[in-house]
Amino acid sequence: MGRISSPSSQDSSPVKAAAGTCCTEGAIKGQLLALADPKPKPVLANTQANGKKPNILFIMGDDIGMWNIGAYHRGLMAGRTPNLDKMAKEGMLFTDYYAEASCTAGRANFITGELPIRTGMTTVGQAGAKMGIPAEACTIATALKAQGYATGQFGKNHLGDRNEFLPTVHGFDEFFGYLYHLDAMEDPAHPNYPQNLLNVVGPRNMVHSWATDTDDPNEMPRWGKIGKQKIEDAGTLYPKRMETVDDEIRDLALNFIDRAKKDGKPFFCWLNPTRMHIVTHLSEKWNATRNSENGWSEHEAGMAQLDNDIGLVLQKLKDMGEDDNTIVVFTTDNGTELFTWPDGGTTPFAQCKGTIMEGGFRVPCILRWPGHVPADSVQNGIFSGLDWFPTFLAAAGNTTITDDLLKGVKIGDRTYKNHLDGYDQTAAITGKGPSKRHEIFYLGESTVGAVRIDDYKFQFISQPNGWVGEKIHMDVPYITNLRLDPFERMGWPGNGTKDGAQQYFDWFKYEFWRFVFVQEVMGKELQTFLDYPPMQRGASFNLDAVKAEMAKRMAQAEAASKGPGH
Repeated sequence: MGRISSPSSQDSSPVKAAAGTCCTEGAIKGQLLALADPKPKPVLANTQANGKKPNILFIMGDDIGMWNIGAYHRGLMAGRTPNLDKMAKEGMLFTDYYAEASCTAGRANFITGELPIRTGMTTVGQAGAKMGIPAEACTIATALKAQGYATGQFGKNHLGDRNEFLPTVHGFDEFFGYLYHLDAMEDPAHPNYPQNLLNVVGPRNMVHSWATDTDDPNEMPRWGKIGKQKIEDAGTLYPKRMETVDDEIRDLALNFIDRAKKDGKPFFCWLNPTRMHIVTHLSEKWNATRNSENGWSEHEAGMAQLDNDIGLVLQKLKDMGEDDNTIVVFTTDNGTELFTWPDGGTTPFAQCKGTIMEGGFRVPCILRWPGHVPADSVQNGIFSGLDWFPTFLAAAGNTTITDDLLKGVKIGDRTYKNHLDGYDQTAAITGKGPSKRHEIFYLGESTVGAVRIDDYKFQFISQPNGWVGEKIHMDVPYITNLRLDPFERMGWPGNGTKDGAQQYFDWFKYEFWRFVFVQEVMGKELQTFLDYPPMQRGASFNLDAVKAEMAKRMAQAEAASKGPGH
Protein backbone atom coordinates (compact mmCIF):
# COMPACT_ATOMS: atom_id res chain seq x y z
CA MET A 1 0.00 0.00 0.00
CA GLY A 2 1.03 3.59 -0.55
CA ARG A 3 1.48 5.81 2.47
CA ILE A 4 0.55 9.39 3.14
CA SER A 5 2.34 11.83 5.38
CA SER A 6 3.62 10.69 8.75
CA PRO A 7 1.90 11.71 11.97
CA SER A 8 4.28 14.41 13.14
CA SER A 9 5.48 15.67 9.78
CA GLN A 10 4.57 19.10 8.48
CA ASP A 11 5.33 18.01 4.92
CA SER A 12 2.10 18.22 2.95
CA SER A 13 3.29 15.85 0.26
CA PRO A 14 0.48 13.33 -0.27
CA VAL A 15 2.71 10.28 -0.59
CA LYS A 16 5.80 9.65 1.51
CA ALA A 17 7.31 7.06 3.80
CA ALA A 18 5.79 7.00 7.29
CA ALA A 19 8.14 7.63 10.16
CA GLY A 20 7.01 8.78 13.59
CA THR A 21 8.96 11.77 14.83
CA CYS A 22 9.76 12.51 18.42
CA CYS A 23 7.93 15.03 20.54
CA THR A 24 10.52 17.80 20.40
CA GLU A 25 9.87 20.78 22.63
CA GLY A 26 9.00 22.86 19.58
CA ALA A 27 6.61 20.22 18.25
CA ILE A 28 4.85 19.91 21.58
CA LYS A 29 4.54 23.67 21.96
CA GLY A 30 3.16 23.80 18.46
CA GLN A 31 0.48 21.26 19.29
CA LEU A 32 -0.35 23.15 22.48
CA LEU A 33 -1.02 26.24 20.38
CA ALA A 34 -3.21 24.11 18.13
CA LEU A 35 -5.13 22.90 21.18
CA ALA A 36 -5.61 26.48 22.33
CA ASP A 37 -7.01 27.55 18.95
CA PRO A 38 -10.70 26.51 18.73
CA LYS A 39 -10.95 27.63 15.11
CA PRO A 40 -9.18 25.11 12.88
CA LYS A 41 -8.78 26.58 9.41
CA PRO A 42 -10.46 24.46 6.73
CA VAL A 43 -8.24 23.44 3.84
CA LEU A 44 -11.11 23.10 1.42
CA ALA A 45 -14.78 22.36 1.22
CA ASN A 46 -15.54 19.15 -0.60
CA THR A 47 -18.95 19.79 -2.04
CA GLN A 48 -18.66 18.43 -5.58
CA ALA A 49 -17.74 20.71 -8.46
CA ASN A 50 -21.15 19.94 -9.96
CA GLY A 51 -22.83 21.22 -6.81
CA LYS A 52 -23.78 17.79 -5.46
CA LYS A 53 -23.10 17.16 -1.81
CA PRO A 54 -21.48 13.80 -1.08
CA ASN A 55 -23.49 11.03 0.51
CA ILE A 56 -22.08 9.69 3.78
CA LEU A 57 -22.31 6.04 4.79
CA PHE A 58 -20.79 5.35 8.21
CA ILE A 59 -20.64 1.66 9.11
CA MET A 60 -19.85 1.03 12.77
CA GLY A 61 -19.32 -2.60 13.66
CA ASP A 62 -19.37 -3.74 17.26
CA ASP A 63 -16.24 -4.81 19.19
CA ILE A 64 -14.34 -5.43 15.95
CA GLY A 65 -10.73 -6.53 16.40
CA MET A 66 -8.11 -4.88 14.24
CA TRP A 67 -6.62 -8.25 13.34
CA ASN A 68 -9.99 -9.73 12.37
CA ILE A 69 -9.79 -7.79 9.09
CA GLY A 70 -7.60 -9.18 6.34
CA ALA A 71 -6.26 -5.78 5.30
CA TYR A 72 -4.73 -5.53 8.77
CA HIS A 73 -3.70 -9.12 9.57
CA ARG A 74 -2.29 -9.85 6.06
CA GLY A 75 -2.99 -13.55 6.23
CA LEU A 76 -1.69 -14.08 9.77
CA MET A 77 -5.16 -15.18 10.85
CA ALA A 78 -7.69 -17.61 9.44
CA GLY A 79 -10.53 -15.15 8.86
CA ARG A 80 -11.18 -13.63 5.46
CA THR A 81 -12.82 -10.27 4.71
CA PRO A 82 -12.55 -9.70 0.93
CA ASN A 83 -14.96 -6.76 0.76
CA LEU A 84 -13.28 -4.80 3.55
CA ASP A 85 -9.91 -5.64 2.03
CA LYS A 86 -11.07 -4.28 -1.33
CA MET A 87 -12.39 -1.16 0.36
CA ALA A 88 -8.94 -0.60 1.92
CA LYS A 89 -7.27 -1.18 -1.45
CA GLU A 90 -9.51 1.45 -3.03
CA GLY A 91 -9.18 3.89 -0.14
CA MET A 92 -7.33 4.59 3.08
CA LEU A 93 -6.43 2.36 6.03
CA PHE A 94 -5.74 3.97 9.42
CA THR A 95 -3.11 2.72 11.88
CA ASP A 96 -3.59 5.27 14.69
CA TYR A 97 -7.37 5.58 14.83
CA TYR A 98 -8.97 5.94 18.27
CA ALA A 99 -12.48 5.19 19.49
CA GLU A 100 -13.36 4.90 23.20
CA ALA A 101 -13.08 2.04 25.69
CA SER A 102 -16.73 0.94 25.60
CA CYS A 103 -19.85 0.99 23.43
CA THR A 104 -21.86 3.96 24.70
CA ALA A 105 -18.81 6.20 24.97
CA GLY A 106 -17.58 5.25 21.50
CA ARG A 107 -20.92 5.89 19.84
CA ALA A 108 -21.45 9.18 21.68
CA ASN A 109 -17.92 10.21 20.74
CA PHE A 110 -18.76 9.83 17.05
CA ILE A 111 -22.28 11.22 16.80
CA THR A 112 -21.71 14.30 19.03
CA GLY A 113 -18.05 15.03 18.24
CA GLU A 114 -17.52 15.64 21.95
CA LEU A 115 -15.60 13.77 24.64
CA PRO A 116 -18.08 11.54 26.51
CA ILE A 117 -17.41 13.38 29.78
CA ARG A 118 -18.98 16.47 28.21
CA THR A 119 -22.25 14.73 27.36
CA GLY A 120 -22.27 12.37 30.35
CA MET A 121 -22.28 9.38 27.99
CA THR A 122 -19.37 7.61 29.63
CA THR A 123 -20.89 4.20 30.27
CA VAL A 124 -23.96 2.05 29.72
CA GLY A 125 -27.23 2.60 31.57
CA GLN A 126 -29.90 0.21 32.79
CA ALA A 127 -33.25 -0.21 31.05
CA GLY A 128 -35.51 2.77 31.68
CA ALA A 129 -32.73 4.92 33.15
CA LYS A 130 -33.12 8.67 32.78
CA MET A 131 -29.69 8.81 31.24
CA GLY A 132 -29.13 9.24 27.55
CA ILE A 133 -27.90 11.58 24.86
CA PRO A 134 -28.71 15.09 26.10
CA ALA A 135 -30.96 17.43 24.14
CA GLU A 136 -28.28 20.13 24.41
CA ALA A 137 -25.82 18.12 22.31
CA CYS A 138 -25.86 18.81 18.59
CA THR A 139 -25.36 15.64 16.55
CA ILE A 140 -23.84 15.06 13.13
CA ALA A 141 -27.35 14.15 11.97
CA THR A 142 -28.82 17.44 13.22
CA ALA A 143 -26.11 19.47 11.51
CA LEU A 144 -26.29 17.53 8.23
CA LYS A 145 -30.08 17.68 8.18
CA ALA A 146 -29.74 21.47 8.16
CA GLN A 147 -27.56 21.04 5.06
CA GLY A 148 -30.39 19.26 3.23
CA TYR A 149 -29.44 15.66 4.02
CA ALA A 150 -31.80 12.74 4.56
CA THR A 151 -30.63 11.11 7.79
CA GLY A 152 -31.11 7.51 8.89
CA GLN A 153 -29.75 5.29 11.64
CA PHE A 154 -30.06 1.50 11.53
CA GLY A 155 -28.95 -1.07 14.11
CA LYS A 156 -27.47 -0.50 17.52
CA ASN A 157 -27.96 2.82 19.29
CA HIS A 158 -26.99 2.44 22.99
CA LEU A 159 -27.44 6.11 23.82
CA GLY A 160 -30.53 5.75 26.02
CA ASP A 161 -33.82 3.87 25.70
CA ARG A 162 -36.42 6.47 26.69
CA ASN A 163 -38.31 8.26 23.92
CA GLU A 164 -36.45 11.51 24.56
CA PHE A 165 -33.19 9.75 23.65
CA LEU A 166 -34.28 8.04 20.42
CA PRO A 167 -32.34 9.07 17.31
CA THR A 168 -35.46 10.52 15.66
CA VAL A 169 -35.50 13.42 18.13
CA HIS A 170 -31.75 13.92 17.71
CA GLY A 171 -31.51 14.70 14.02
CA PHE A 172 -32.40 11.42 12.31
CA ASP A 173 -35.38 11.12 9.97
CA GLU A 174 -35.66 7.36 10.55
CA PHE A 175 -34.38 4.82 13.07
CA PHE A 176 -34.67 1.06 13.24
CA GLY A 177 -32.75 -0.91 15.80
CA TYR A 178 -32.10 -1.83 19.40
CA LEU A 179 -31.07 0.29 22.35
CA TYR A 180 -28.62 -1.77 24.43
CA HIS A 181 -25.62 -4.06 24.14
CA LEU A 182 -26.71 -7.08 22.11
CA ASP A 183 -26.68 -9.74 24.83
CA ALA A 184 -29.01 -7.62 27.01
CA MET A 185 -31.72 -8.08 24.39
CA GLU A 186 -31.80 -11.84 24.89
CA ASP A 187 -31.91 -11.78 28.70
CA PRO A 188 -35.69 -12.39 28.89
CA ALA A 189 -35.33 -15.49 26.68
CA HIS A 190 -33.38 -17.35 29.35
CA PRO A 191 -35.19 -19.77 31.69
CA ASN A 192 -34.23 -18.03 34.93
CA TYR A 193 -35.50 -14.60 33.86
CA PRO A 194 -38.58 -13.54 35.92
CA GLN A 195 -41.22 -12.92 33.28
CA ASN A 196 -43.44 -11.09 35.76
CA LEU A 197 -40.77 -8.37 35.97
CA LEU A 198 -40.28 -8.03 32.22
CA ASN A 199 -42.29 -4.80 32.03
CA VAL A 200 -40.59 -3.45 35.12
CA VAL A 201 -36.87 -4.05 34.55
CA GLY A 202 -36.71 -5.76 31.15
CA PRO A 203 -35.13 -4.29 28.02
CA ARG A 204 -37.24 -2.35 25.56
CA ASN A 205 -38.08 -4.16 22.32
CA MET A 206 -36.57 -3.11 19.03
CA VAL A 207 -37.89 0.22 17.79
CA HIS A 208 -38.81 1.64 14.39
CA SER A 209 -39.35 5.39 14.54
CA TRP A 210 -39.67 8.41 12.25
CA ALA A 211 -39.22 12.12 12.94
CA THR A 212 -42.38 14.25 12.63
CA ASP A 213 -43.32 17.92 12.91
CA THR A 214 -46.10 17.16 15.40
CA ASP A 215 -45.32 17.13 19.12
CA ASP A 216 -47.19 14.10 20.49
CA PRO A 217 -47.91 14.71 24.21
CA ASN A 218 -48.86 11.10 24.94
CA GLU A 219 -46.80 9.26 27.55
CA MET A 220 -45.65 5.66 27.17
CA PRO A 221 -45.19 3.66 30.38
CA ARG A 222 -41.47 3.55 31.29
CA TRP A 223 -40.39 5.30 28.08
CA GLY A 224 -41.95 8.75 28.56
CA LYS A 225 -43.42 11.38 26.26
CA ILE A 226 -43.47 10.50 22.57
CA GLY A 227 -42.58 13.99 21.33
CA LYS A 228 -41.94 14.85 17.68
CA GLN A 229 -41.75 11.33 16.35
CA LYS A 230 -43.81 8.32 15.38
CA ILE A 231 -42.78 5.14 17.21
CA GLU A 232 -43.50 1.50 16.41
CA ASP A 233 -42.64 -1.52 18.53
CA ALA A 234 -40.44 -3.69 16.27
CA GLY A 235 -40.55 -6.80 18.45
CA THR A 236 -38.19 -8.75 20.65
CA LEU A 237 -34.62 -9.64 19.74
CA TYR A 238 -34.01 -13.14 21.05
CA PRO A 239 -31.36 -15.65 19.90
CA LYS A 240 -33.25 -16.99 16.88
CA ARG A 241 -33.88 -13.53 15.42
CA MET A 242 -30.27 -12.58 16.17
CA GLU A 243 -29.18 -15.08 13.53
CA THR A 244 -30.62 -12.91 10.75
CA VAL A 245 -31.45 -9.50 12.25
CA ASP A 246 -28.51 -7.93 10.42
CA ASP A 247 -30.37 -8.76 7.19
CA GLU A 248 -33.30 -6.67 8.44
CA ILE A 249 -31.02 -3.83 9.49
CA ARG A 250 -29.16 -3.86 6.17
CA ASP A 251 -32.29 -4.00 4.02
CA LEU A 252 -34.01 -1.13 5.83
CA ALA A 253 -30.84 0.94 5.44
CA LEU A 254 -30.83 0.20 1.71
CA ASN A 255 -34.51 1.17 1.47
CA PHE A 256 -33.68 4.47 3.18
CA ILE A 257 -30.85 5.11 0.71
CA ASP A 258 -33.20 4.33 -2.19
CA ARG A 259 -35.80 6.83 -0.95
CA ALA A 260 -33.18 9.54 -0.49
CA LYS A 261 -32.05 9.00 -4.08
CA LYS A 262 -35.63 9.23 -5.37
CA ASP A 263 -36.19 12.40 -3.31
CA GLY A 264 -33.07 13.97 -4.78
CA LYS A 265 -31.40 14.34 -1.40
CA PRO A 266 -27.89 13.45 -0.28
CA PHE A 267 -27.99 10.96 2.57
CA PHE A 268 -26.24 10.37 5.87
CA CYS A 269 -26.70 6.74 6.87
CA TRP A 270 -25.30 5.45 10.17
CA LEU A 271 -25.33 1.66 9.79
CA ASN A 272 -24.69 -0.29 13.01
CA PRO A 273 -24.71 -4.10 12.52
CA THR A 274 -24.86 -6.44 15.51
CA ARG A 275 -21.61 -8.18 14.57
CA MET A 276 -19.32 -8.84 16.44
CA HIS A 277 -20.78 -8.21 19.89
CA ILE A 278 -21.46 -11.24 22.04
CA VAL A 279 -23.37 -13.51 21.85
CA THR A 280 -22.79 -14.64 18.24
CA HIS A 281 -25.81 -16.66 17.09
CA LEU A 282 -25.18 -17.89 13.55
CA SER A 283 -27.76 -18.91 10.98
CA GLU A 284 -27.35 -22.27 9.25
CA LYS A 285 -25.97 -20.45 6.22
CA TRP A 286 -23.10 -18.81 8.08
CA ASN A 287 -22.46 -21.65 10.48
CA ALA A 288 -21.93 -23.82 7.39
CA THR A 289 -18.91 -21.71 6.44
CA ARG A 290 -17.01 -23.36 9.31
CA ASN A 291 -15.22 -26.58 8.46
CA SER A 292 -12.20 -28.71 9.28
CA GLU A 293 -10.12 -27.03 6.59
CA ASN A 294 -10.45 -23.42 7.73
CA GLY A 295 -10.81 -24.14 11.45
CA TRP A 296 -13.06 -21.11 11.90
CA SER A 297 -14.75 -20.32 15.20
CA GLU A 298 -18.09 -18.54 15.37
CA HIS A 299 -16.14 -15.28 15.26
CA GLU A 300 -14.61 -15.83 11.82
CA ALA A 301 -18.00 -16.92 10.48
CA GLY A 302 -19.67 -13.85 11.98
CA MET A 303 -17.03 -11.60 10.43
CA ALA A 304 -17.65 -13.28 7.07
CA GLN A 305 -21.35 -12.42 7.43
CA LEU A 306 -20.52 -8.81 8.29
CA ASP A 307 -18.10 -8.55 5.38
CA ASN A 308 -20.72 -9.97 3.01
CA ASP A 309 -23.25 -7.36 4.14
CA ILE A 310 -20.73 -4.60 3.54
CA GLY A 311 -20.16 -5.95 0.04
CA LEU A 312 -23.90 -5.88 -0.67
CA VAL A 313 -24.18 -2.28 0.52
CA LEU A 314 -21.20 -1.15 -1.56
CA GLN A 315 -22.65 -2.92 -4.61
CA LYS A 316 -25.93 -1.08 -4.04
CA LEU A 317 -24.10 2.25 -4.23
CA LYS A 318 -22.61 1.20 -7.57
CA ASP A 319 -25.96 0.03 -8.91
CA MET A 320 -27.47 3.40 -7.95
CA GLY A 321 -24.68 5.34 -9.61
CA GLU A 322 -23.70 6.87 -6.27
CA ASP A 323 -20.46 4.98 -5.74
CA ASP A 324 -18.14 7.87 -6.62
CA ASN A 325 -20.25 10.39 -4.72
CA THR A 326 -20.32 8.57 -1.38
CA ILE A 327 -17.94 8.78 1.55
CA VAL A 328 -17.85 5.31 3.12
CA VAL A 329 -16.24 4.65 6.49
CA PHE A 330 -15.94 1.34 8.31
CA THR A 331 -14.85 1.28 11.94
CA THR A 332 -16.00 0.12 15.37
CA ASP A 333 -17.09 1.64 18.67
CA ASN A 334 -14.33 0.44 21.01
CA GLY A 335 -11.46 -1.98 21.39
CA THR A 336 -12.23 -5.64 20.84
CA GLU A 337 -13.40 -8.01 23.58
CA LEU A 338 -10.52 -10.45 24.01
CA PHE A 339 -11.86 -11.98 27.21
CA THR A 340 -14.77 -13.70 25.44
CA TRP A 341 -12.51 -15.50 22.93
CA PRO A 342 -13.19 -17.42 20.74
CA ASP A 343 -16.42 -15.40 20.57
CA GLY A 344 -14.24 -12.32 20.69
CA GLY A 345 -11.82 -10.46 18.46
CA THR A 346 -8.06 -10.14 18.24
CA THR A 347 -5.78 -7.13 18.43
CA PRO A 348 -1.99 -6.83 18.47
CA PHE A 349 -2.24 -4.06 21.05
CA ALA A 350 -2.06 -4.44 24.82
CA GLN A 351 -5.24 -5.50 26.65
CA CYS A 352 -8.69 -4.83 25.18
CA LYS A 353 -12.12 -3.25 25.56
CA GLY A 354 -12.69 -1.47 28.84
CA THR A 355 -9.06 -0.55 29.46
CA ILE A 356 -6.90 2.49 28.82
CA MET A 357 -4.23 0.47 27.06
CA GLU A 358 -4.00 0.75 23.27
CA GLY A 359 -6.09 -2.40 22.86
CA GLY A 360 -9.01 -0.61 24.50
CA PHE A 361 -8.94 2.45 22.26
CA ARG A 362 -7.03 1.84 19.04
CA VAL A 363 -9.33 0.25 16.47
CA PRO A 364 -9.58 -0.47 12.75
CA CYS A 365 -10.80 2.20 10.38
CA ILE A 366 -11.08 2.14 6.59
CA LEU A 367 -12.19 5.09 4.45
CA ARG A 368 -13.22 5.15 0.81
CA TRP A 369 -14.13 8.21 -1.27
CA PRO A 370 -13.17 7.82 -4.94
CA GLY A 371 -11.51 10.85 -6.46
CA HIS A 372 -10.81 12.43 -3.07
CA VAL A 373 -9.15 9.86 -0.81
CA PRO A 374 -5.93 8.40 -2.30
CA ALA A 375 -6.41 4.75 -3.20
CA ASP A 376 -4.26 2.12 -1.52
CA SER A 377 -3.04 4.60 1.10
CA VAL A 378 -2.18 4.29 4.78
CA GLN A 379 -2.81 7.08 7.28
CA ASN A 380 -0.32 6.95 10.17
CA GLY A 381 -1.44 10.22 11.73
CA ILE A 382 -3.46 10.32 14.93
CA PHE A 383 -7.20 10.31 14.19
CA SER A 384 -10.23 10.08 16.49
CA GLY A 385 -13.90 9.28 16.04
CA LEU A 386 -14.42 12.83 17.31
CA ASP A 387 -12.97 14.18 14.07
CA TRP A 388 -15.74 13.00 11.77
CA PHE A 389 -18.22 15.69 12.87
CA PRO A 390 -16.30 18.72 11.52
CA THR A 391 -14.82 16.69 8.66
CA PHE A 392 -18.20 15.49 7.37
CA LEU A 393 -19.68 18.97 7.74
CA ALA A 394 -16.82 20.43 5.74
CA ALA A 395 -17.46 17.85 3.02
CA ALA A 396 -21.11 18.92 3.03
CA GLY A 397 -20.13 22.56 2.58
CA ASN A 398 -20.18 23.87 6.17
CA THR A 399 -16.60 24.68 7.18
CA THR A 400 -17.54 26.88 10.16
CA ILE A 401 -19.49 24.40 12.30
CA THR A 402 -16.86 24.26 15.08
CA ASP A 403 -16.79 28.03 15.49
CA ASP A 404 -20.57 28.32 15.08
CA LEU A 405 -21.20 25.85 17.89
CA LEU A 406 -18.66 27.54 20.17
CA LYS A 407 -20.51 30.84 19.82
CA GLY A 408 -23.97 29.28 19.78
CA VAL A 409 -26.03 28.63 16.68
CA LYS A 410 -29.68 27.91 15.94
CA ILE A 411 -30.15 24.67 14.01
CA GLY A 412 -33.72 23.57 13.42
CA ASP A 413 -35.83 24.58 16.40
CA ARG A 414 -33.01 24.66 18.96
CA THR A 415 -29.94 26.76 19.71
CA TYR A 416 -26.82 24.71 20.41
CA LYS A 417 -23.68 25.90 22.16
CA ASN A 418 -21.14 23.08 22.22
CA HIS A 419 -17.39 22.56 22.31
CA LEU A 420 -16.51 20.11 19.55
CA ASP A 421 -13.41 18.09 20.40
CA GLY A 422 -12.84 17.00 16.82
CA TYR A 423 -10.72 18.51 14.07
CA ASP A 424 -11.57 19.03 10.42
CA GLN A 425 -9.31 16.35 8.92
CA THR A 426 -10.04 17.14 5.27
CA ALA A 427 -6.35 17.63 4.49
CA ALA A 428 -5.35 14.37 6.14
CA ILE A 429 -7.93 12.18 4.42
CA THR A 430 -7.35 13.70 0.99
CA GLY A 431 -3.57 13.36 1.24
CA LYS A 432 -2.98 17.11 1.16
CA GLY A 433 -1.47 17.48 4.63
CA PRO A 434 -0.79 15.86 8.00
CA SER A 435 -3.35 15.08 10.68
CA LYS A 436 -4.35 18.07 12.79
CA ARG A 437 -4.71 15.90 15.86
CA HIS A 438 -1.81 15.67 18.30
CA GLU A 439 -3.57 14.44 21.44
CA ILE A 440 -5.78 11.61 22.68
CA PHE A 441 -7.43 11.46 26.11
CA TYR A 442 -7.94 7.89 27.29
CA LEU A 443 -11.05 7.84 29.49
CA GLY A 444 -11.67 4.81 31.67
CA GLU A 445 -15.33 5.78 32.08
CA SER A 446 -14.99 8.42 34.83
CA THR A 447 -11.20 8.29 35.02
CA VAL A 448 -8.63 10.08 32.89
CA GLY A 449 -6.33 7.10 32.55
CA ALA A 450 -3.77 8.34 30.05
CA VAL A 451 -2.93 11.06 27.54
CA ARG A 452 -1.17 10.71 24.22
CA ILE A 453 0.75 13.72 22.86
CA ASP A 454 2.15 12.98 19.41
CA ASP A 455 4.34 9.87 19.76
CA TYR A 456 4.30 9.78 23.56
CA LYS A 457 1.71 8.25 25.86
CA PHE A 458 1.56 9.19 29.54
CA GLN A 459 -0.27 6.58 31.61
CA PHE A 460 -1.70 7.44 35.04
CA ILE A 461 -3.49 4.22 35.98
CA SER A 462 -2.87 0.51 35.63
CA GLN A 463 -5.50 -2.19 35.12
CA PRO A 464 -3.61 -5.45 35.65
CA ASN A 465 -6.84 -7.48 35.65
CA GLY A 466 -8.45 -5.68 32.74
CA TRP A 467 -11.89 -4.08 32.58
CA VAL A 468 -13.38 -6.06 35.46
CA GLY A 469 -10.45 -5.44 37.81
CA GLU A 470 -9.40 -2.52 39.95
CA LYS A 471 -7.82 0.69 38.66
CA ILE A 472 -4.44 1.27 40.31
CA HIS A 473 -3.36 4.90 40.47
CA MET A 474 0.38 5.12 40.04
CA ASP A 475 2.61 7.56 41.92
CA VAL A 476 5.01 7.55 38.98
CA PRO A 477 3.20 7.38 35.62
CA TYR A 478 4.54 5.39 32.70
CA ILE A 479 5.85 6.99 29.56
CA THR A 480 5.64 5.04 26.33
CA ASN A 481 6.93 6.12 22.94
CA LEU A 482 4.27 4.52 20.77
CA ARG A 483 6.51 4.67 17.71
CA LEU A 484 9.16 2.62 19.53
CA ASP A 485 6.84 0.41 21.58
CA PRO A 486 3.36 0.44 19.98
CA PHE A 487 2.27 -2.70 21.80
CA GLU A 488 3.22 -1.27 25.23
CA ARG A 489 5.41 -4.20 26.20
CA MET A 490 8.11 -2.21 27.94
CA GLY A 491 7.89 -0.59 31.36
CA TRP A 492 8.86 -1.18 34.95
CA PRO A 493 9.90 -4.84 35.33
CA GLY A 494 7.15 -7.05 36.73
CA ASN A 495 4.52 -4.30 36.65
CA GLY A 496 1.67 -6.68 35.81
CA THR A 497 0.47 -5.16 32.55
CA LYS A 498 3.63 -5.16 30.47
CA ASP A 499 6.57 -7.52 30.09
CA GLY A 500 8.89 -4.86 31.45
CA ALA A 501 12.53 -4.18 30.70
CA GLN A 502 15.46 -3.73 33.05
CA GLN A 503 16.67 -0.95 30.78
CA TYR A 504 13.36 0.96 30.96
CA PHE A 505 14.52 3.20 33.81
CA ASP A 506 17.67 4.15 31.91
CA TRP A 507 15.42 5.39 29.11
CA PHE A 508 12.74 6.89 31.38
CA LYS A 509 15.11 9.07 33.44
CA TYR A 510 15.86 11.18 30.38
CA GLU A 511 12.21 11.44 29.35
CA PHE A 512 10.30 12.47 32.50
CA TRP A 513 10.82 16.17 31.67
CA ARG A 514 8.02 15.73 29.16
CA PHE A 515 5.41 15.70 31.93
CA VAL A 516 5.53 19.49 32.06
CA PHE A 517 3.75 19.50 28.70
CA VAL A 518 1.13 17.07 30.02
CA GLN A 519 0.34 19.65 32.70
CA GLU A 520 -0.14 22.29 30.04
CA VAL A 521 -2.37 20.08 27.89
CA MET A 522 -4.51 19.07 30.87
CA GLY A 523 -4.78 22.67 32.01
CA LYS A 524 -5.98 23.86 28.63
CA GLU A 525 -8.47 21.01 28.41
CA LEU A 526 -9.78 21.80 31.89
CA GLN A 527 -10.42 25.39 30.82
CA THR A 528 -12.73 24.18 28.07
CA PHE A 529 -14.77 22.33 30.70
CA LEU A 530 -15.06 25.52 32.74
CA ASP A 531 -16.20 27.42 29.64
CA TYR A 532 -18.51 24.61 28.46
CA PRO A 533 -19.58 22.60 31.54
CA PRO A 534 -20.66 18.95 31.25
CA MET A 535 -24.30 18.64 30.19
CA GLN A 536 -25.28 16.01 32.72
CA ARG A 537 -23.94 13.83 35.47
CA GLY A 538 -22.54 10.69 33.88
CA ALA A 539 -21.02 7.92 35.96
CA SER A 540 -20.68 10.49 38.78
CA PHE A 541 -18.57 12.65 36.48
CA ASN A 542 -19.91 16.17 36.96
CA LEU A 543 -17.93 19.41 36.67
CA ASP A 544 -16.48 19.10 40.17
CA ALA A 545 -15.35 15.58 39.35
CA VAL A 546 -13.82 16.77 36.07
CA LYS A 547 -11.87 19.47 37.89
CA ALA A 548 -10.71 17.04 40.56
CA GLU A 549 -9.71 14.43 38.01
CA MET A 550 -7.77 16.90 35.87
CA ALA A 551 -6.08 18.38 38.95
CA LYS A 552 -5.06 14.90 40.08
CA ARG A 553 -3.44 14.12 36.73
CA MET A 554 -1.72 17.52 36.62
CA ALA A 555 -0.30 16.88 40.09
CA GLN A 556 0.96 13.47 38.98
CA ALA A 557 2.59 15.06 35.96
CA GLU A 558 4.18 17.77 38.09
CA ALA A 559 5.62 15.24 40.51
CA ALA A 560 6.92 13.12 37.65
CA SER A 561 8.51 16.11 35.93
CA LYS A 562 10.74 16.68 38.97
CA GLY A 563 12.36 13.37 38.30
CA PRO A 564 13.32 10.33 40.35
CA GLY A 565 14.22 11.00 43.95
CA HIS A 566 12.05 14.10 44.39
